[in-house]
Amino acid sequence: MSSQSDSKMIHVLYLPKWYPNKYDSMPGLFIKRHGIAVSRDCEVSVLYVHPDAQSSQKRAIFSKCYEDGLFTLRIYFRKSSISIKPIARSINLIRFIFYNFKGIRIIQQDRNKVNLIHVHVLTRLAFIALLYKKFNGTPFLITEHWTRYLPNVNTFNGMLRRMISRWVVRKAEAVLPVTKNLQIAMESYGLVNSNYIVVPNVVDTKVFAPIKKKDKRRIKKIIHLSCFTNYHKNISGILRVIKRLSILRQDFTCHFVGHGEDFDAVKKLSNELKLTSKYVYFDGLKEGEELANEISSADLMVLFSRQENLPVVMLESFASGVPVISTDVGGINEHIDEKLGILVESENEDQLLNVINNTLDNLIKFDTQEIRQYAVDHFSYEVVGKTLFEIYTAINSKQA
Repeated sequence: MSSQSDSKMIHVLYLPKWYPNKYDSMPGLFIKRHGIAVSRDCEVSVLYVHPDAQSSQKRAIFSKCYEDGLFTLRIYFRKSSISIKPIARSINLIRFIFYNFKGIRIIQQDRNKVNLIHVHVLTRLAFIALLYKKFNGTPFLITEHWTRYLPNVNTFNGMLRRMISRWVVRKAEAVLPVTKNLQIAMESYGLVNSNYIVVPNVVDTKVFAPIKKKDKRRIKKIIHLSCFTNYHKNISGILRVIKRLSILRQDFTCHFVGHGEDFDAVKKLSNELKLTSKYVYFDGLKEGEELANEISSADLMVLFSRQENLPVVMLESFASGVPVISTDVGGINEHIDEKLGILVESENEDQLLNVINNTLDNLIKFDTQEIRQYAVDHFSYEVVGKTLFEIYTAINSKQA
């Protein structure tokens, strides 16, 4: 690896579709963690342009700051209020492109020359990066996180979108899906590139770690973390299984952590099933050390999603030494074996019930430190950061 002084010569600009913003601190945290991971070895700037329907100001708002070692420029521009939707969409697209180019100029002036653009999530930002490459010769690469390419999701629609996506993917120096499963799904749509490299999501293994000594207890703790979108996460399915489990045994509780659009509906179902405050507890949104403590105190994590790529909550559970029961969807099976957890079929509530019931009686078969070590070896800041830096260095050396 290059020396620290040499590596800092590489300035990478992140263009993310999702990123923490003034309205919501949660979107795109996994993107931010990629930037943090590699910022130890090169300079990383982030440009996030947000179409703002709530703004009453005519002028765009520019917000510059340092966050966790990343120079971050957020630009909020007012969305068009024209009632004719096709015209409004066109105006918003023009503004989005304009402010991205303006933001790149500002970052170039405030920081150093951008050597490489790293787009997170297709398609518009990759198109902007391709235009910038044609004007300035700056290479770009793409990381994809979206589930829309997966067969059971199939929302990658529109002839123009597909055509532009194929073009920009072909012109990128590399494409970095977070799982092999996602790569295969993208390639099935003709998103062809000779340099696909799987780079997974990141977990902070210093924050998420096992409890030094977990007391043996009669009441076992199950945990579920999500953004409470019921169709995606199938939380109602988990609740129905918990109800059936409570008839078989009473030595457990299930804690639901998070908040989102279907939170009230999920809680209503829990109340109707007479689970709340007896077997089911809603612990709300937790972050940082508070979240880490919540996970590490659990005996088992349960995910019952209908669609996923590589959920960060699973990696956080591994880092905490907690086994995971999950549906076999997306790229999850690339990182779960008998030492880390158990896979079940999507929608199969009978199977989920049997697996949870059996696992609660056999938790001793899971080795906390072995589960954690897998997270350290595959998803830590050090490992993912080193992988990204090697990719950046290889691309940058070709431009020299």
